[in-house]
Amino acid sequence: MSLYCDVALPVPLDRVFTYELGGQEAGVGVRVMVPFGGQRLVGIILGLHDTQPPDDVEVKRVDRVLDEAPLLPDELMELGKWIAAYYCAPLGEVLRGMMPLTAEVRRQWTYRIAEQGRKVLYEGAAKGSSRRSRLSVEDQNREYAVLNYLESGEPAKTATLRSATGANKALLDAMAKKRWLVREPLAEVRDARRVEIVAVLAEDNAEPTEGKRLPKLNDNQLAVMAELAGCGSRELVRELRSRLSARGIPDSSLSTLVKRGLVRLEETAQAFHVTSLGNHGKKFAHEHALNEAQTEALATIVTAMNAGGFKPHLLYGITGSGKTAVYIAAMQRALSANKSALLLVPEIGLTPGTAAQMVAAFGSEVALLHSQLTPDERAEQWHRIRRGEARVVIGTRSAVFAPMPNLGLILVDEEHDSSYKQEETPRYHGRDVAVMRAKLLGCTVVLGSATPSLESWNNAERGRYALVQMLERVQQRPLPKVEMIDMREEFRETGKEQLFSRRLIEETQATLDRNEQVIILLNRRGYSFVVMCRSCGEKLECENCAISLTYHKGGEENSLNGEARVGQRLECHYCGYRRTVPKACPKCQSEHLYYLGAGSQQGEERLQELFPGARIGRMDRDTVRTRGDMERLLGRLHSGEINLLVGTQMIAKGHDIHGVTLVGVVGADFALGLPDFRAAERVFQLLTQVSGRAGRGELPGKVLVQTYQPDHYVNQFAITHNYTGFAAREMYFRRAMRYPPLSVLANVILQGEELEEVLGIATKLGRWLAKNKPEGVRVLGPAPAPNARLKRIYRYHMVLKADRREQLGAALRALLGFVDAEQVPRRAVVVDVDPVHLM
Repeated sequence: MSLYCDVALPVPLDRVFTYELGGQEAGVGVRVMVPFGGQRLVGIILGLHDTQPPDDVEVKRVDRVLDEAPLLPDELMELGKWIAAYYCAPLGEVLRGMMPLTAEVRRQWTYRIAEQGRKVLYEGAAKGSSRRSRLSVEDQNREYAVLNYLESGEPAKTATLRSATGANKALLDAMAKKRWLVREPLAEVRDARRVEIVAVLAEDNAEPTEGKRLPKLNDNQLAVMAELAGCGSRELVRELRSRLSARGIPDSSLSTLVKRGLVRLEETAQAFHVTSLGNHGKKFAHEHALNEAQTEALATIVTAMNAGGFKPHLLYGITGSGKTAVYIAAMQRALSANKSALLLVPEIGLTPGTAAQMVAAFGSEVALLHSQLTPDERAEQWHRIRRGEARVVIGTRSAVFAPMPNLGLILVDEEHDSSYKQEETPRYHGRDVAVMRAKLLGCTVVLGSATPSLESWNNAERGRYALVQMLERVQQRPLPKVEMIDMREEFRETGKEQLFSRRLIEETQATLDRNEQVIILLNRRGYSFVVMCRSCGEKLECENCAISLTYHKGGEENSLNGEARVGQRLECHYCGYRRTVPKACPKCQSEHLYYLGAGSQQGEERLQELFPGARIGRMDRDTVRTRGDMERLLGRLHSGEINLLVGTQMIAKGHDIHGVTLVGVVGADFALGLPDFRAAERVFQLLTQVSGRAGRGELPGKVLVQTYQPDHYVNQFAITHNYTGFAAREMYFRRAMRYPPLSVLANVILQGEELEEVLGIATKLGRWLAKNKPEGVRVLGPAPAPNARLKRIYRYHMVLKADRREQLGAALRALLGFVDAEQVPRRAVVVDVDPVHLM
């Protein structure tokens, strides 16, 4: 038995911490609860040894070993180490993200009386009252009640003190601040299983026989027995009580039967509902057989699975080509070979149809992992997967860490989507981690998209990925016709700026008259995204961020669900700050405030004016907030209850609505002016994806794109659905400027609450890089970040570019070494390797 263990903890430090095991048995890869910095943290053991640390190092003892065996298999531990090295992230924070088991550890505070508190208690209220003159008599009494309760010296939990004395946490913390109490952290292990209680008829009562006599029961008790017998002798207690209550039978009747041994109560695992989208996914099973292109794509993937070994595939399939059908067929082949399969999607809330189709195909074999689950649900699903009870896993980027036994196939749907990139430490990219996991396992990985990222396309062109193409829509349906509407010409002809062009209005009305559906993309939330004073030019900005506040008009009612929306306000879409709309400019007091720009809310209002008979819905982050909002909205769209939908880019992501024949795009090309080398790629992807929502049924589709830059190469290639042409042109510019995928990139963000502190760190690191110029690495900056202040944090950044990955990695490690040597706080230096945004 080893004496010491090295533990990786979820803290922003690139090191492990040594603890004494104190006679407890443990193994590499198990979780332990340890004291750290005045709190209790859960870490993972990376090594066991008997080497005593130096005498000047205080070694604390492990509080508790939480697992009998390692929870992560060797390949996931190896993957975690790769992520830590590649993305310059602390290993402890990486491993924490790989195990979503926070529900199994409950963190709370305990309080015990301090010497100063004991002195106050003994001296009495008269002597202590002068120090507490600002407190009410009631709070003073509560303070003394707390001190009396804790007089024995034993610690008590917050909830215990609240129940015994009426003191809330604020009062307890105030007493700790006055040093009357000592506040200490407490971490307890809990069972995160979600269980329900089932009522079961005792076996000798389940099937009454002739001549058998039951104990004397009243009418209500007999009714309970009869109800249970009619349910097959067992029923959920909550369901049973609901039915009994409707008949006026009290709960005490069931309790009496339990006491008399005629009914027993058992625990059972609570059912987990993967999707509530009704029959939307069931249509897949009987929709149609695979066409020739789908069959060839499936054959390529299955051949790679049967051959074994690592070989990534890029599945380039145009919108409507039936990629999901290929995914399901490939997963069925994996299960037939006694393998498990993992499907990653960008945002589970935006693609409920995918989850529904998987459930229709695989039933109880499906497990979900995504951020909208409760902590208990995530832990439950994670353990189901680890035990091999769910061989098909669907989830967002963190599902790439699902502990799946015998994993044989990894699929990444919409692999181009920026949602796969995590924007907090560890800043990994789910797509790239999926490829590395497949490499470590030696299994097949498929990246699918109608608009592949240029990184994946470049890998396919160089032969690193096998390219699989599906260039026709299912049932040979035509791609929609795309037309550009020159808004410059529109202004010259009408003499005024209009949100919707005359052509788009005419085509929308004609489509609605034919009882067909229309989707209009307006990729900004709110009503207006800039509020400016006409007198002094002042823009109303967020008090926490250097960002213009967005005006939300509010005041109207959602006609589809009858819920009143939040009233008018100014809101920051970065930090959530809200304020009322001022009547005058805060700077010059002028009443002439000007609202610039149009968001989806203004678009909805304008459409209601133009088409009063239309059934209009809106899809953006203001209308789709909870787990079921998207499913309800899509259900209305599928049923035809909505025939005109306006929204942000959420409407472009994977929805298969057969009644949509017209798509309008408004104001998408403003993003071409953003200070980001990926701006053109994002606009082309958005135009292609939203265009793909049209003409997916029997009727052909049409797309109208309003633009001020009709001659821009993005728009010209979008007209002809020419992804390969766009990729070639964009790669030409990337090659000239040495941007990814023809180079490697890292964004080093320097941040802090005080501008002077950030400037000091930026100056120090900038001078060091200039003096110790890394070989083969070009450094741009330091300079203010495009979003120079977010959530009260000032931000500068430096961009590091290199031709080879090894050069960039060496430069970043050397920079972080200097950061540690200079004792610059690691929270002030954020390294983002392979950033998808430079904002």
